[in-house]
Amino acid sequence: MTHRIGVVGGDGIGPEVTEQALAVLDALGVDYTAVEYDLGAKRYLLDGTVLPDEIMDEWRSLDAILLGAVGDPAPGLAAPAGLVERGILLRMRFELDQYINLRPFRLPPKADMEVIRENTEGAYAGEGGFLRKGTEHEIATQGSVNTRMGVERCVRFAFERAANTDRRQIHLVHKTNVLTYAGDLWRRTFDEVAEEYPQVSTGYDHIDAACIHFVERPQRYDVIVTDNLFGDILTDLGGAISGGVGFAASANLNPARTGPSMFEPVHGTAPDIVGQNKANPIAAIISAGLMLEFLGEDDAAARVAAACESPQRYRGTTEEIGQAVAQAAAQG
Repeated sequence: MTHRIGVVGGDGIGPEVTEQALAVLDALGVDYTAVEYDLGAKRYLLDGTVLPDEIMDEWRSLDAILLGAVGDPAPGLAAPAGLVERGILLRMRFELDQYINLRPFRLPPKADMEVIRENTEGAYAGEGGFLRKGTEHEIATQGSVNTRMGVERCVRFAFERAANTDRRQIHLVHKTNVLTYAGDLWRRTFDEVAEEYPQVSTGYDHIDAACIHFVERPQRYDVIVTDNLFGDILTDLGGAISGGVGFAASANLNPARTGPSMFEPVHGTAPDIVGQNKANPIAAIISAGLMLEFLGEDDAAARVAAACESPQRYRGTTEEIGQAVAQAAAQG
């Protein structure tokens, strides 16, 4: 089966690390067709393009999207803050219903866990506004939107993930003592779904406590499920404690497969090292491995995961690391 994969190299080091991820797919003999898209801050600064409707329509027919990074394309260049990220990443998540953000963190024995973040609601849903903007009496509101449907499908995905792997423990992370409405919905939903999975042990931590545990004892966790904002912050910390953000991969999933899922490294565009062959492509490669898993290429996905386990392959130039992982994955 030939997979149609949209490829958005994006800005900065994005094209460099994406190239190495695709090279690993090639080494494994994965049957795919890459459909390239020129999007990102560089494109926006050139002609004002962010994400045209016709491209969004094309994406609906793809099997997956592999993205490098979007943002500042080079030193001294920048699009208006957040414009490209919201216009591409958030629009993609909302319109393609990529409601699960899955981020694995593996650096045994220090960390071996997965964070499952609700990806389309919460503080990022866009609810809010200004009153009396620009005056001394200005008011800004930013609400957190949490629906039973949105919370439950995220929690249920997390329990399925825990029940069908060797990860048999799941923690809810929130702030129920302060966020008494959203937190109550999350906690009630979590407890109700948990009754359907007696084989999975459960726990709860406030977000501030979870941050402490991430630093001091990350081995406490197997699977974490949390909301959009807390998940965003917690997973960046997860990247730091598992070797650095250069190792942090992510999957933005539409489990119902009504549209393509998107896979990307968590790191930024690093414009200060563009073209210097210094960027670490591991996160992009792991993201490609998550894509293979979601596409049903289980053997290839397992080979990528195994090839990325060895710290020795994290040393060298961008191309050297990519070649080492590709060779190891191909050899199995």
